[in-house]
Amino acid sequence: MTDTTQVLAKFTNSLSAATSEEGAFDALCTLIKATVGAKLFTIMSSDTDVMVSRRAYTDDAVNYPTSGEKPIKLDRWFDQVLTRQEAFVSNTLADIDTVFPDAELIGKLGCGSVVNLPLIVGGKVIATMNILHEEGYYTPERVALIHDKLRLPAMATCAVAMLLRD
Repeated sequence: MTDTTQVLAKFTNSLSAATSEEGAFDALCTLIKATVGAKLFTIMSSDTDVMVSRRAYTDDAVNYPTSGEKPIKLDRWFDQVLTRQEAFVSNTLADIDTVFPDAELIGKLGCGSVVNLPLIVGGKVIATMNILHEEGYYTPERVALIHDKLRLPAMATCAVAMLLRD
């Protein structure tokens, strides 16, 4: 068994044992950090029918709590991630600042790279998996790993989390 195979097996066991939405996302967070790496990991649900998003999970509740909703803005990020259903990748804090109003906080947390992976169910983006790390971290190889090997576990986690939602 390869290291990735072992990590995926551990994730599968953790996900199948989850009894709460948070437990399901904890399993995914552990998988992401063990495979591709992340300093900050969040899941944002997206409802484009009413144009709001909600932070469904965070591994940093102090700086990024799960409470409340925020309006979805029509911008290049919306077009790329929610409309075309493509991952958004940025490897500099300056580029992140063109899309996210919290770029200053992102930088203070030691992050300067981001991957926002759309999670699609029924042809519609239901959430994004957001992973952040130091500037320049998300190389083409890491992005390929996220897209090719971690998208399905992320989608499965969202489905399990929806079933376990309080």
